[in-house]
Amino acid sequence: MISLTLILVILTCLISYQAMNDRAMKEKLLMHPASVHEFGQWYRLLTSGFVHKDWMHLGINMYVLWMFGEGLESYFLGHFGNLQGRIFYILLYFAAIIVSSLPAYLQHKNNQYYSSLGASGGVSAVLFALILFAPWAGISFIFFPFVDIPFIIFGVLYMIYETYMSKKGTDMIGHDAHIAGAVFGILGTLLIAFIAKPELINVFIFNITNPSFFLAG
Repeated sequence: MISLTLILVILTCLISYQAMNDRAMKEKLLMHPASVHEFGQWYRLLTSGFVHKDWMHLGINMYVLWMFGEGLESYFLGHFGNLQGRIFYILLYFAAIIVSSLPAYLQHKNNQYYSSLGASGGVSAVLFALILFAPWAGISFIFFPFVDIPFIIFGVLYMIYETYMSKKGTDMIGHDAHIAGAVFGILGTLLIAFIAKPELINVFIFNITNPSFFLAG
C-alpha cells in the first residue's frame, strides 16, 4: 500500500506545480493574514502548506518530508495500528501546518503586504516528532552525506538557529513558522500518545534518557 507520506508529497507537488503556473491560484491559497483577518479566509492556514515559491523551495521541503515522514509514519502505524496510526499521522501533519501559520497571522493580520507559503511548518513537525521515537538515531542529509547527527542534537541546533534567525529577521523566511511547527510536532505527538496509548510516554522517556540503547547499534 502506498504510504501517506508519498501521497502528501505527490499531492503537494501537483498543487504547487499548478500554482506556480497560475498566479491567481497561488494568491488564493497562500497565507495572507490580512485576508484571514478581514474576510475570514481561515482555509489559508492549511492551504498555504501546499503551495511553494519555486522548485527549490518545493524540492527541499518534499525531500525532507519524504526522507523523515516515511519513518515517522512507520512508528505511528507500529504503535497505534494501521488505521489509527494513519489518522493520527495525517492529523499531526495538517494540524502542524495550521498551528505554524498562527504566528504570521497574529503578527501580520493588519499588514496587507505580507504573505507566506510552504510546507515547512508541517515538515518541521514531522522531523521533531521523530525525536521522541528515535532521539539518538543518527541522521544525515543530502547536503552533508558523510555526517551523522543524532536527531536530538540536530533538534537543539535547529532551534538555536531558527530562534537566532527569527530575531534577526532579515531573510524573509518564516522562521517563526518553523519553530511553531517543531514545537507542535513534539507536543502534538505527546498529546496523541497520552490520549490513545499513555504507556508510550514511558517509552519516549526511556528513548531520550538511554542514548546507549541507540548508539550501541
